[in-house]
Amino acid sequence: MSLRHEITRHIVATYLPDTTAADLEPSLDLFDAGVVNSLQLLELIGWLRERYRLPVEDLDLSLQSFRSVAAIQDFIETNAPTGAGGAAGATGGKTH
Repeated sequence: MSLRHEITRHIVATYLPDTTAADLEPSLDLFDAGVVNSLQLLELIGWLRERYRLPVEDLDLSLQSFRSVAAIQDFIETNAPTGAGGAAGATGGKTH
């Protein structure tokens, strides 16, 4: 499963249970669309930290990094340790 697909599936399952992964555009602004609010963002960052072993306490976190599935993918690819939960190897390169 690609990194983008895994992120999309998590967001749909957690925040949009009546939506399919295919219906969530990678560029959709998750905040403007009301998919994720500030509390849910903290939950999402926690999931990303655990799933991809992201050292979030050591990173400069910006709201822009979490605005869309594509932005989250870029954030993971930039910051995840090599081999962290398959983040580096499972992507097959950027898909946007």
